[in-house]
Order: sequence, then C-alpha cells, then structure tokens
Amino acid sequence: MQIAATEVRKLQNALPFWISLLLVPVALLAVTQGGWAVALLPLASWGLFILLDAITGLNEDNPDTATPEGGLVWYRLVTLVWVPVQAALLLGMLWYVPQADHLGTGEKIGLFFGMGVMSGTIGINYSHELMHQKSRLERWLADILLAMVLYSHFRSEHLRVHHLYVGTPRDPVTARYNEGFHRFFPRVLVQCHQSAFGAEAAMLARRGLPWWHASNPYWRYAALQGAMLVLALLLGGWLGLALFLWQAFVAIWQLELVNYIEHYGLTRRHLGDGKYEHVLPRHSWNAAHRASNWLLINLQRHSDHHYKPDRRFPLLQTYGTDDAPQLPHGYPLMTLAAMVPPLWKRIMNHRVKAWRRQFYPDITEWHAYNKALNPPPR
Repeated sequence: MQIAATEVRKLQNALPFWISLLLVPVALLAVTQGGWAVALLPLASWGLFILLDAITGLNEDNPDTATPEGGLVWYRLVTLVWVPVQAALLLGMLWYVPQADHLGTGEKIGLFFGMGVMSGTIGINYSHELMHQKSRLERWLADILLAMVLYSHFRSEHLRVHHLYVGTPRDPVTARYNEGFHRFFPRVLVQCHQSAFGAEAAMLARRGLPWWHASNPYWRYAALQGAMLVLALLLGGWLGLALFLWQAFVAIWQLELVNYIEHYGLTRRHLGDGKYEHVLPRHSWNAAHRASNWLLINLQRHSDHHYKPDRRFPLLQTYGTDDAPQLPHGYPLMTLAAMVPPLWKRIMNHRVKAWRRQFYPDITEWHAYNKALNPPPR
C-alpha cells in the first residue's frame, strides 16, 4: 500500500507536465469544426499560457538533484508518449484536411499553422530533451520528431555547436545585442546548417574518415526527412505536401524564436587565444514562470540546462538574480514581443546593459570588446 501511495504521489507531481496532451483534443476540434475553431490551437498554445503565467506566478522551488532515475518515470514518459501522439495527429491531418469539403483554403492553411505551432512548441522542445539523453531509443525518438519538421540537423547543431560555443561568436544562435529577430532568423537558417555539417565533418576527420562516411548522421537525417516528405505526398497529395512544408516552416520559426530569446545579448568572457570562460548560469536568460514551464517541460530553466546539460528536465534548477539574468515574462509572451523588434529592444536592451554592469563591470566599452572578438561565426 505504501509503495502504491508513493507512486500515486509521483504521478500527481508529474501530471502538470502532461498538460501538452490537452492540445490534441483542441486540434481535433479545430479540424472537424473549421471556422473560428481554427484559431484555437495557437490561442491555446500562446494566449492561454500567458494568462496562466499571470495567474499561477513563479515557481522558484528547486527539486532534489539526487533523485534517482526511478523517481522520474512519470516525467520521462510524457516525452516518449508524445512522439506517436504527434505522428498520429500530423499524419491524420495530412490525410483528412486536404480532402475535407467543409474546410476552405484559408482554414486549411490556418490548421497547419496551428499544427506547426504545436510541433514547434512541444515537438521540437521534447526532441531537445530526448537528444540530450544517453538512451539510443530516446535519441532516435528525437530524430523522428525533428524529421516531422524537416530540421534534423538541429540535433548536430545543438549538441556539437551550441552547447560548446554558446555566448561566443562561434555560436550562430546566440542572438547579438541589438540584433532584431527578423535579421536573426534568416541568418541562423543558413549558418546553423553550415555549422552543424561542419561540426560533424570535423568529428569524422578526427577519426580519419571523410564526410561522406556512413556514420555521418546526415545520412540518417536525409532518410527520415525524405520518408516524411513521401508520406505527406502519399497521404495528402500535392496539397498535403505543401501543407506539411508550411507546418514545418512554422515549427522552425517557433524554435528559432525561442533560441533568439534564450541568450539575447549575453557574452562569455574571452580569455585569449580563442578560449572562453566556462558556461555559467549567467550566460542564459532564466524564467521561473510556472505554467509555461509546465508546457515547455522546464525549458525556461535554461540557465541550469546549459550549466548542467545532462540533467533531466524535472531536476533542472532555477536561479535568482545574483546568479542568472531574469526574463520579465515567460516564453509565450516574450516570443510575441520578439516579433516586434522596437518593443523587444525596449524591454530587453536595458536588461542586457544591467547584466553587463553586474557580471562584467571591468568591461566598459562593449562595442569595441565585441568587435575585437571577430564576430562573424565560422
């Protein structure tokens, strides 16, 4: 009885992080009803959690990092379950929506916009959690989720570039100070492909192998993405393929919006000879907003994720202002603000300047300092 009661408590503690599954019936309602219901999915993903963040406030409690794997089963399960759930929803929509007589062209486009919001906000985020794990199953599931949005190289870029070079000129997805999102987005679309492929090719070269060797994960990425394109065409015809591509673009846009806000304007100290200080909590924007952390499985505790990349999401710590810079709102609201560069800069630029004064008071001329680092990423 005591064991059963303990398991029930573990499930109850994990249940808020299963809130993403509630978006599935919302999507089904939008697909079957059309009309005004098409707007429900993005409204539920953004507007609802902006409201819930305002109601539920901050969660600054930190879990015990010594919790064993066995105590995290219910947390891990949601990331595993999501993969077949998203696949079934996406493939089902690709079959149903193109031939649905009750849906007009605008409604079909709107539905796959909503699907892209879901596969970007939830799917790519869960793939991020899975790709960091040692389990081959979890890493494969991460690859499947990324193939659904044609962004498989994100795994290579994130693990082999971003985590090594965050906060330095060599990391494409560290947004530069005063760089608006509309300049950032096209830049990273090109540079992340280049840096990810370069990192994999360099790793193979260190083993004395050419880039075209079978162990290059780009072959796996190409096979999985090709399979998704074929499935989209078979299930939905040319319209289905076009809607799938639209969904993938929206998901990528969602991911890069999040990448943009996570490190905006933050820089690691250059130690000379191409070396930088170790990554610290101060090099990522932290957000302790409770509801959006439920939706995003603690992604907003990003300072700790970069400090301890192998830590599973339920054990991530949050930090106070003495250790990490704080976002004024959760990701749902901050990503909307990022779409309006003057608003974003008004919210964030003075916070970047305060961060510089707090953590690097000896650097008084930041423009000259950043210019000396040779900013263009390799």
